[in-house]
Amino acid sequence: MTEKDPDKEILDAELVEESPTAPVEVPEPDYSEGGVPSFDHVRDRIEQRYTTSLGSTELAGLGGKEDVASLDKKIADRDKAAKGKLAEIRRAMREQ
Repeated sequence: MTEKDPDKEILDAELVEESPTAPVEVPEPDYSEGGVPSFDHVRDRIEQRYTTSLGSTELAGLGGKEDVASLDKKIADRDKAAKGKLAEIRRAMREQ
């Protein structure tokens, strides 16, 4: 088996003609030369903060159909069920 010299390796390539592309539109800057933000920039930031707060609320389980009162009720019901199960286990342990 012979080793190939990478410098002498033949490459097969095809020439591709460049197609004309449309010029890229540069968006307007977010701030003026005086440092004043544009209306679009301010609106985008407000919308971003609003959607972030909606997402945080939804992740916390406080959005949509459920509210804080229903979540508190679920927690209280779960605690009551846990105490009942613990009492049942204690009774079973005394009987043995």
